[in-house]
Amino acid sequence: MTSYHLRCSRCGKELADDGIILAHDGCNPPGLLQTVYAATKPGPLDVLKGLFRYRDWLPVRRTFPGSHGAVAYRSEALARHLQLENLYITFSGYWPERGAFMRTCSFKELEAYTVLARLPDHFHEILVIASAGNTARAFINVCSQYRIPAVVIVPEWSIPTLWQERKPDDCVCIIALGGNSDYADVISLAGIICGRDGFVAEGGALNVARRDGLGTTVLTCAEEAGCIPDEYFQAVGSGTGAIAAWETSVRLMQNGVFPGGPMRLHVAQNIPFAPIYDAWTRQSRNLDFMSPYRFSSGKPYAEMLFNRKPPYGIAGGLYDALQATNGNVYGISNEEAAAASKLFEETEEIDIDPAAAVAVACLVRCIAERKVQREAFIMLNVTGGGFKRLQRDVSLQTSKPLVIMDSADVENIYPHLEMLKSRCSAVNNHSNCS
Repeated sequence: MTSYHLRCSRCGKELADDGIILAHDGCNPPGLLQTVYAATKPGPLDVLKGLFRYRDWLPVRRTFPGSHGAVAYRSEALARHLQLENLYITFSGYWPERGAFMRTCSFKELEAYTVLARLPDHFHEILVIASAGNTARAFINVCSQYRIPAVVIVPEWSIPTLWQERKPDDCVCIIALGGNSDYADVISLAGIICGRDGFVAEGGALNVARRDGLGTTVLTCAEEAGCIPDEYFQAVGSGTGAIAAWETSVRLMQNGVFPGGPMRLHVAQNIPFAPIYDAWTRQSRNLDFMSPYRFSSGKPYAEMLFNRKPPYGIAGGLYDALQATNGNVYGISNEEAAAASKLFEETEEIDIDPAAAVAVACLVRCIAERKVQREAFIMLNVTGGGFKRLQRDVSLQTSKPLVIMDSADVENIYPHLEMLKSRCSAVNNHSNCS
């Protein structure tokens, strides 16, 4: 087991980790909890492969042998096109030629493995996960593989993103919210379900395992390059990955693991569905909680990035990360993202998902506007890709929800939840963990 404790980012209170705690109850409003590790390096790097090679800087009680990590490499073609000297790409997805084997094609797979590895021993509750698509796909895959009971809630429009190589295990229940429901509505339903006995919230950005798992993208890049990046680029919906990148870079600097830093955050959203961009433009910690129906300008290019209630203003959240790093937020149009997707595939010879294309577009704009130096050490976090490449190797099928419900029909799902509890009562949650 990793040696660590938790610290409240608002009050500094130190807490023991029980594997499911999400906040310090003594703080109102609470701040994000952060991990403080006994180890001064994210090793042992020479023992395991994949994600858990960084287990000394992960809040985990076990490892999963089937996990894969992100890969990092120094770009040649895209860097040449943008006239950059030190562009490093961290790729999370499926790209066997580069050693990337994430079969869900998203860095959300890093979240799923670390969250499940953090659960307490002899955990017999059912985990409740809210998602707009990519996170759901990752948890469905990992929970099915290791028979860890879960309820996964998604908006109906995201069902096509729930593709898998095989049918989900019976211990995983998928519920879709119909109509005009969005991620915020999904989170609300998850909260209602967690109020019932036997169900526990996974927690989203509040879960330290999510953030530290995503932070391994920075560890991978720093290890490959031998130093901490100067500039960091990523598209954000909740901003959890960018918060994780900031926390990880600070940990690297404080422990002197690699030279360099501080690392400046450049995060992008797909306008006009961009509450973080809107708030940052106003230099405000407070979000404008937009209606989920503010879609008058048509469908966004990266629909999965739309989140009305991200962890932006909370202590230790994205606003603090941006302030601490002298970072910035950018609004990227559909046209910019589409062009960036084409550019990346032509230069790096791999397809990327829409969110990653928004990040590439952000980098392209910043270079054109001279917001970063061409000789700077730049990390481009490609958070998902290789779907086309995966389709060449395997046959995929869409995971179907148990029920598609209107948000007003909450009571109608209770019989399904009780059936799931009965079905999963004999499941040994960690029988396949090592």
